[in-house]
Amino acid sequence: MAVVSEQAETPSSGEPITRDRLYIGGEWLESTGSGTIEVINSTTEQVMGTIPEGTPEDVDRAVAAARAAFESWSVTSPEERAALLQAVATRLGERSEEIAVLVAQELGMPVPLAMMIQAGLPTMSFASMAQMLAEFRWEEEVGNSLVVREPAGVVGAITPWNYPLHQVSAKVAPALAAGCTVVLKPSEVTPLTAFVLAEIMEEVGVPAGVFNLVTGTGPVVGEAIASHAGVDMVSFTGSTGAGKRVSELASQTVKPVALELGGKSPNVILDDADLEKAVVDGIGKCFLNSGQTCSALTRMLVPRSRLPEVEAIAAAALEQTKVGDPFAEDTALGPLVSDVQRERVRGYIRKGEEEGAKLVAGGAEPPEGLERGFFVRPTVFSEVTNDMTIAQEEIFGPVLSIIPYDTEEEAIAVANDSIYGLAGGVWSGDEERAKRVARRIRTGQVEINGGVFNPLAPFGGYKQSGHGRELGHFALEEFLQVKSLQL
Repeated sequence: MAVVSEQAETPSSGEPITRDRLYIGGEWLESTGSGTIEVINSTTEQVMGTIPEGTPEDVDRAVAAARAAFESWSVTSPEERAALLQAVATRLGERSEEIAVLVAQELGMPVPLAMMIQAGLPTMSFASMAQMLAEFRWEEEVGNSLVVREPAGVVGAITPWNYPLHQVSAKVAPALAAGCTVVLKPSEVTPLTAFVLAEIMEEVGVPAGVFNLVTGTGPVVGEAIASHAGVDMVSFTGSTGAGKRVSELASQTVKPVALELGGKSPNVILDDADLEKAVVDGIGKCFLNSGQTCSALTRMLVPRSRLPEVEAIAAAALEQTKVGDPFAEDTALGPLVSDVQRERVRGYIRKGEEEGAKLVAGGAEPPEGLERGFFVRPTVFSEVTNDMTIAQEEIFGPVLSIIPYDTEEEAIAVANDSIYGLAGGVWSGDEERAKRVARRIRTGQVEINGGVFNPLAPFGGYKQSGHGRELGHFALEEFLQVKSLQL
């Protein structure tokens, strides 16, 4: 059983945070609608803020502002854009503690991790794009043609709740760097850091209309953005089902869509791997952000002969995993983001037991001592077969499926037996063997022996995990069109 902390009192700024304006055309404007959406603290289950429930008319206003701003922003020099992006990065760094606290409250990620990931990565995204602008090759000669790269236009960015500001920044920074203007709809579940970014955009002098923020629900604001004739491109991160809907709507105006969707990523531990190191690292990669990570390594493939050892290592690791308030000392896993998500994850745990998987640790019961908050027990199943629900469907919680295999070929086949293809891992005592196996896994990225996440390397998926790439110069290219000038 996981070690749990006492129920701590999450720090609060006192009164709920009221955000009653949208940021459109460089101004803070009231929504054309009268609705509001409550933001819930995932640890206390109390209302911590409210935001406007935007409307399609608000999207119309934001798109009009973005289209008007595009004419001048698209022809600014890379140096001008780089200076503003660096200014945004600097202010994000200065407000990193505030950002981390907001995310810890909304989402539940422990504060030290939130500082490093949820606040650190957005700062890096803007700073890296500022640097990349100086190095990027904007044109080239091909025979008698001059091939130029130009901004795609007005970008609709629709982002998820699990890495709220990171996913926003991974779209907004390269879009602005490319010379595009943006209409952003952040997740209504964890929206508050998007307002911090809007404040910074205004403060550092990003021209009016270049960045616009419209909050609201996916079926209303998100669909209005995806279907809008004035939006030239959509960049969406979220569930595969929602991604299909965005693509359907966008297809009516034949606009390009970049999608980063779900995952069910395999972690292949080969028979010559350092088992202790591989299993412990794999559990960490599965449970990061309480398992609410699209690239989480949720399927651990291990040699059948080593299965008892793997189970023992996993059980021991969970005994040392402290679950509790994200503001409490030494907390490793906080709550899930919402009651809906908590019940979804518990349902999958029950499904695993019903389908005959072996419960090594955890379970569907609430964690002891954590009656308040959206907590679930970190859970490990073994003797999982790849046709079980918990091996095929994205759970988005701290649930690991250990799948035994008999041969390397079988491991590769099982790893690829998924509708998803976002991430993966391979462990071996022979790095060349690990790379050989990794090349055969059909995913957008693969860790070799626990290789760390690289925020400048391309991130995106195969199959129903989406298409397009984020981060580094690959992200910049997503927001550019290519034109040939025949000379």
